[in-house]
Amino acid sequence: MDFSSYETDDFYDEIITPENEPRPSARKLVEKIHSLLDGEIERRQRSAEATLFDMGITFTIYQGDKSTDRIFPFDIIPRIIPSSEWVQIENGLKQRIHALNLFINDVYNEGKIFSDGVIPEDLVKSSQAFRKQCIGLQPPQGIWCHITGTDIIRHSDGEYYVLEDNLRSPSGVSYVLENRHVLKRTFPQVFQASGVRPVVDYPNKLLETLQHLGGGFEANPNVVVLTPGVYNSAYFEHSFLAQQMGIDLVEGRDLVVNDDHVFKRTTKGFEHVDVIYRRIDDDFLDPEVFRPESFLGVPGIFEAFRKGNVALANAPGAGIADDKAVYAYVPEIIKYYLGEDAILANVPTYICDRDKELKYVLEHLDELVVKAVNESGGYGMLVGPHSTEKERKEFAEKIRANPRNYIAQPTLALSRVPVIVDDHFEGRHVDLRPYILFGEEIYVLPGGLTRVALRKGSLVVNSSQGGGSKDTWVLHEDEPLG
Repeated sequence: MDFSSYETDDFYDEIITPENEPRPSARKLVEKIHSLLDGEIERRQRSAEATLFDMGITFTIYQGDKSTDRIFPFDIIPRIIPSSEWVQIENGLKQRIHALNLFINDVYNEGKIFSDGVIPEDLVKSSQAFRKQCIGLQPPQGIWCHITGTDIIRHSDGEYYVLEDNLRSPSGVSYVLENRHVLKRTFPQVFQASGVRPVVDYPNKLLETLQHLGGGFEANPNVVVLTPGVYNSAYFEHSFLAQQMGIDLVEGRDLVVNDDHVFKRTTKGFEHVDVIYRRIDDDFLDPEVFRPESFLGVPGIFEAFRKGNVALANAPGAGIADDKAVYAYVPEIIKYYLGEDAILANVPTYICDRDKELKYVLEHLDELVVKAVNESGGYGMLVGPHSTEKERKEFAEKIRANPRNYIAQPTLALSRVPVIVDDHFEGRHVDLRPYILFGEEIYVLPGGLTRVALRKGSLVVNSSQGGGSKDTWVLHEDEPLG
């Protein structure tokens, strides 16, 4: 199997140039692939899939009332990012998270950004993710967004753009770690020769971030991971991260609040909890404050948090920065709080709550990607060029009924990476989700989750919509191959 008949078409390909030559950063990888005997690359792909199956790496897909567990699809051809490009991504993400943290704190406290006219107050406070219960709240260390997964795409112009921010419970980092484990065994010589930056330290970095958050309690704060339980689509990741950090995985029923302090039940009695890495949405966190019918959370935990007796990561209310209408203002938010231009550009965005932009969106539905502002996983979305007239008509009615709930963006030509299809390579569209930790300092995991739209021509990379993943290699130096 080789790249002699590989077609890049009119898209930016991360591995092969339009002249059908390997990019400098991928030269060693392509040489290795070309040196393999017939059938060897397919054998290595099957071996990688078998390894992932044996490790039990699954993801749950929901269809109506039914759910199905399946092995997370994985392609062994890595995505490669040169060092100089990663510097821009890393610096841009650090800048973005710093500004968003200041924004969230301002929204729930002084509200200066509203009085200075940078972003409409009603736009933010009408967000489904706005929590009035958080007004006046001061989280430990002044940090709201401790763990972030920011989605980035590369356009046909070769430039990187931020597609959206995920500050509630971003998932997928366990696949980054497991993908790397498999790829190091699949292409060991290429991996070593290419000078790939490691990702294995992420669990340690995450634990350090959480311990820093609890630094005001004691020298060695007690940290736990709070999961909704085994039926959650990302339960594998919850248990994996807890195991890797060497801390307890708990459910709401394992915790109890007494005198505004949180304790976990153990075989030896109750044990005080200082920091909770929660993988439960705000709505289900505390039935006394949010949804009263929730059995997933812990009654009284929000008041314990408000009084500073327990730290929560991420802080309740941080999800306002996930709102895709708020996203449209992030360049202005960065400029307002940091006095800097955004290092990573946004994708141009139309806010349907504005009459002029609503009119444009409705007239150009066949050209645009329309998204519900608080949905994720590829749900609540219309990809205009791939839609039918009936779908556009139905979506137009939804937009008219609730324009605040929708934004629209141009249909971008996402970059592609080769994937193995039967006995040859074909290009598939990808995005990138790097993971950012905000503790004593801001740390960006080198690489992140490259998600792949495995269906030919599809732009939807979400795992819940049939997407898969690849290992992401960030190189220590540009052109390390000589």
